[in-house]
Amino acid sequence: MSQGKIIKVSGPLVIADGMQDSNMFDVVRVGEQGLIGEIIEMREGIASIQVYEETAGLGPGIPVFGTKEPLSVELGPGIIETIYDGIQRPLKIMYDMVGPNIKRGIQIPALDRERKWEFVPTVKVGDQVENGDIIGVVQETLIVEHKIMLPHGVSGSIEHIQQGSFSVKDVIARVKISTGDIKELTMMQKWPVRKARPYKEKLPPNSPLITGQRAIDTMFPIAKGGVAAVPGPFGSGKTIVQHALAKWADVEIVVYIGCGERGNEMAHVLMEFPDLVDPKTGQSLMKRTVLIANTSDMPVAAREASIYTGITIAEYFRDMGYSVALMADSTSRWAEALREMSGRLEEMPGEEGFPAYLSSRLAQFYERAGRCVSLGKEGREGTLSTIGAVSPAGGDISEPVSQATLRIVKVFWSLDSALAYKRHFPAINWLSSYSLYIDSLTPWFEENVAKEFPTLRQETMKLLQEESQLNEIVQLVGADALSPADRIKLETCRSIREDYLHQNAFHAVDTFSSPKKQYRMLNLILEFYKQAMEGLSNKARFQDIISLDVREAIGRFKYVEEVDCDTAYDKIMQEMKTGIQNLVDEGAEQNA
Repeated sequence: MSQGKIIKVSGPLVIADGMQDSNMFDVVRVGEQGLIGEIIEMREGIASIQVYEETAGLGPGIPVFGTKEPLSVELGPGIIETIYDGIQRPLKIMYDMVGPNIKRGIQIPALDRERKWEFVPTVKVGDQVENGDIIGVVQETLIVEHKIMLPHGVSGSIEHIQQGSFSVKDVIARVKISTGDIKELTMMQKWPVRKARPYKEKLPPNSPLITGQRAIDTMFPIAKGGVAAVPGPFGSGKTIVQHALAKWADVEIVVYIGCGERGNEMAHVLMEFPDLVDPKTGQSLMKRTVLIANTSDMPVAAREASIYTGITIAEYFRDMGYSVALMADSTSRWAEALREMSGRLEEMPGEEGFPAYLSSRLAQFYERAGRCVSLGKEGREGTLSTIGAVSPAGGDISEPVSQATLRIVKVFWSLDSALAYKRHFPAINWLSSYSLYIDSLTPWFEENVAKEFPTLRQETMKLLQEESQLNEIVQLVGADALSPADRIKLETCRSIREDYLHQNAFHAVDTFSSPKKQYRMLNLILEFYKQAMEGLSNKARFQDIISLDVREAIGRFKYVEEVDCDTAYDKIMQEMKTGIQNLVDEGAEQNA
């Protein structure tokens, strides 16, 4: 180890001299306690180090030891179901060792070195392998098969491989590489967190990430391998939206990062996730989840690391060929950590004090998402979808973090505190949200849901936009001043808002809605609108139309079980047509 000495301490920032042998982003150990830190600036032999632990008690003259290694995560069996802090230390083991308060300088391996895993090889002696190839599998949980991949940079022929029960540090195989040397392999590999894991090819996303949330899947869909932002003020439901996505999204692995969030909120996540039942398997949701908890009272520098730790773990499972969803809650807290460290480094501040490189750092993070073909002969296809919550101060999305994020992401779910106050969840504002994936996802919806589904969405958005204009008139002169046709339009939009876009997360049936059920329900609402307008033109009375019992049946369609949807749909459609036709016949008789 190279050794330097502290010359200045400024909160989590430590300046050390005599670090000529170290490099940018090397991990260092500070003081006799071995506090973990990372070099973020080098000037000749003077290194600026962000320390990921409390720096109280440090002072000039205390030694700093360089490791000559970048900040890395351990990747292997044992990641799933584990709760880590921002620098991949398992919190459960830490609690068992030192109690509820994290002890400074504690060093715990991310993966359990003693636990045995049943390794089953998928290659045999003499096989030619290249980096990224799967050499064996481990059943990590009841629902996740962990694929052991050849580390990056290793290619050759299998000299030896064995089946059995091994720990992550045991040698399971030997590979003869091109130089003739023998490379020993374990089930664990390391990867630097600031470096994106390589892939063979990046593909355009062409299928939606089905979430079961009507406001998202129908109106503002995200593609598998896409990126989305969820900005919103305090109390608007950002965390609830991410919880719903973690439970219901059509993915195989979930990585949830609590970056700088309130401790009680993270405690709620840690208690709730093990109790949530995965609807696809009936097992605990934790059986396919990795949690990274970095609360607001933890050292600020560790927030910055937690984002990279999480996305590196997510990329690792993507490389296995899985579809992965990464929830980052929230990137605003991460940006605040960047701002604090930038200020302590005395860098030139950008807008509102954030560093000038805020946009590029956000871009580097979000660009690691995507639909990729992994390295290796098989060419496995995996996806990594990233959903980042943004917490703008005072709910003002004109601030730098929100604006920088909007320039990068292609889906914007704008949460509205006014909707949340009305108990309308998810509180996604349909007039200010958007999705740029709609055109690329239209062929999928036409093929897998219904040919006219994209058209229904367009009609719905048009009605909601017209409703906002009509509401301005209503506020001035009242609803009675509108024509019957406009009042039918307002009633239809109320049904869209209150019945379709509003979803009850605590209702056993309504909490998830499949795309086909979404199509049927939306078609019922819009078909009623068309039938009602035809009825009006054929002398049916407005009051009679909106008083039809079938309107309640349409509103309650969302509580119909998936297996009964077709029957209920046909029944309601027939009842609707019959009811309006009867009103038309009555109007014709009265006019006669």
